[in-house]
Order: sequence, then C-alpha cells, then structure tokens
Amino acid sequence: MGIDKHKIRAETPGTRSVLHLNNAGSSLMTEPVLKTQLDYLRLEAEIGGYEAAALRANDLERVYQSVADLIHGQPEEIAIVENASVGWMMAFYAIPFAAGDRILTAEAEYASNYVAYLHMARIKGVQIDVIPSNEYGEVCLQALEEMLDERVKLISITHVPTNSGLVNPVAAIGAIARRHNILFLVDACQSAGHLPLDVTDIQCDILTATGRKYLRGPRGTGFLYVRSEQIARLHPPMIDLFGAQWSSADQYTLRPDARRFENWENNYAAKLGLGRAVDYALQLGIDAIAREITRLASRLRALLADLPAVELRDIGRQQCGIVSFSVTGRDALEIRDQLRAQAIHLSVSHPSSTLIDATRRQLPNLLRASVHYYNSDEELERFILALSNLLKG
Repeated sequence: MGIDKHKIRAETPGTRSVLHLNNAGSSLMTEPVLKTQLDYLRLEAEIGGYEAAALRANDLERVYQSVADLIHGQPEEIAIVENASVGWMMAFYAIPFAAGDRILTAEAEYASNYVAYLHMARIKGVQIDVIPSNEYGEVCLQALEEMLDERVKLISITHVPTNSGLVNPVAAIGAIARRHNILFLVDACQSAGHLPLDVTDIQCDILTATGRKYLRGPRGTGFLYVRSEQIARLHPPMIDLFGAQWSSADQYTLRPDARRFENWENNYAAKLGLGRAVDYALQLGIDAIAREITRLASRLRALLADLPAVELRDIGRQQCGIVSFSVTGRDALEIRDQLRAQAIHLSVSHPSSTLIDATRRQLPNLLRASVHYYNSDEELERFILALSNLLKG
C-alpha cells in the first residue's frame, strides 16, 4: 500500500505553515489525533473527569490493543506511561541488580539511559561495559558474544540512536541475549512508527517508546512493553493503588500484568490521542511508512552531498529517516535558528547526547533533519535552497 500524500498532508494542519524536519524530536500531529484529544477534554469539561473516563472506558482500553498490534505483543504486556523516560526507568530500576553485575550497552547509547547506568553503578556497584562498534558503526555482534559471561545481567540498546541515521541490529542482538538467557532492553523511541517492530522477532524482554516522535502522537505519552514471562520477576521501583492492591493491613499484591508499572492518575485525553496516532500509523501500514521515510531520507542525503562545506555524518549499513550533517566553519545552532526564522524546522544534536560515540568520532554539534512520510520532495528542495542561500551569506 502506498502513501496518499495529498490526503495525509490535508490531515496535517501544520504542513500549511511550517516545513517540519524535526520528526525525531516531535512530529506534527494529525487532525484526527488533535480532534480525539479535544473531544475528550470537552467531555471532561461537560460531565467531569471520572465520569468521562467511565463513559469512554472501552475506548481507553482499546489503546492497549492498538499498541500491542503495533509491536506484535499482547495487551497485558503493555503499560501506557507519561513518556518513554518514565517507562524506561520504571522497567530499568525494577531489575534486581547486585554488586558486580554487568550492563552491556552500545557506543551510540542515549544520554538519559547512560546516566541511569551510571547511577546504578553508584548505588549498586554494577559494571558498565560498552560493546565496540563494527566498521559500519553498528553494535559488533562478535564483540558482544566475546564479552558475555555469567555476570552480564542486562543488554540495553538504543535501536535508532539520536544522532547518526544508524539502525542497530536489535533482532540479532536479541537472539544472542535469548540464547544466553540475558535480559534485553530496547529503547525504540526513534523507531516506533518509523520502522517495523516485532517484539517476537527482536526477542526483547523490555521495549519502550514515546508518542511524540514518529508515531505523531501528543507529547507526554509513551508506552512500555514487558514480555509476559518477565512481568512477575520485575517489581516496579514505585507503586500506588493502581499498580498494586492493598490486600491486608501489612500486605499488598501487585497487578499480574504490565500495568503494575503505571500509576493511578494519568492524562486520559493524551492516552486516547496516542491510541488514535497508533491506529493512524497502522492504517497506513508501517512497511509503507518505512519505505517512504527511507526514500525521502536517501534523497535528502543526496541533495546535501552536493552542497559545498556540508559533511554528512550518518553511519550504518541500514540508515533511517534521521539525517545528520555538519557545515564546515559554521555554527549548527546559528543555522538552525536562521532556518527556523523561515519556518523550516530541524534540530541540533549535541555531543553530550551520545557522548561515547561523539567522542570516538570527534563530532561537533550536528544539524539533524529528520523526515517523515508527510514531507514532500518539494519541501526537501525548498530546504536545500534555503540552506544553500544561508551558506552563501
């Protein structure tokens, strides 16, 4: 199934006012996603929050099925959370680490995750070991195999790093983790809604993602997947009366499903918005979305390669919709701001966001243009013209 770009752009109000190439930061929402949230907020205003939740209980419940369909899991393996960081931390801090345990991660690991590893090293005495990259910049599978021993408690990998167009081979990593019975955590923030995700194929135990990026959902939404066989083994670091039942004066009982990682109060309008965004992506087809994003990103790389002083910084054999580049002698933040003044949006990836990879490759601040399926070829040409004019100035 192809992408009906005319229809999609008509359903994306933001395309009428901005050229948005910051989809790895936060995408433009669709009109159906916006309407879903506004309708629910009006209902809350008219009849009350508790009453609205009761009236729309079936719709709220269906969000779990939608997310499960997206990643080929089961609804009982899904928690809907405030953001991907909350989901990731609720799962990570539930792992019963002990002194001497090892965490294996990638060179291109995201800062938020890595500081949690460092915190765990500080409070529990775990050891953090970085898996070397291969010649393409991906996690080296041979090196991973050679690093394994009985002390490895967790392999934790960002599927699509924030700064390099790279797609890490998570399915191959998952096969290694499962073969050695090691817990495997995948950060899919940049790949959910962008690339096909099948937790059965990946063989991950935990996967987290956000709603605001390639899923085109509202900010302040995310989800956590925990494989059913692992749920009972992971006690959330924080619980309330939603994740657990107060069963006697000195006892509580955790929920048996992944919702033990949720809390009682949440943004119901945003949850429904996330569900509508997931349904929108599923209706289009994730394979079709991935093909169009890949096509646009390849075209953008080719256009950028023709500009003097522009250096493409993407790595990996499989490259995604994130296009990272630098401009010799020019400040990335200044270029970003000058383009933003023309209603052209892209972002800057700082070395501190992927410190190990950035240090190894001696990266400066990088300009990051992240395309989505609603972007057009004409927009890419307009962006290149605007950038070219800036570089002449």
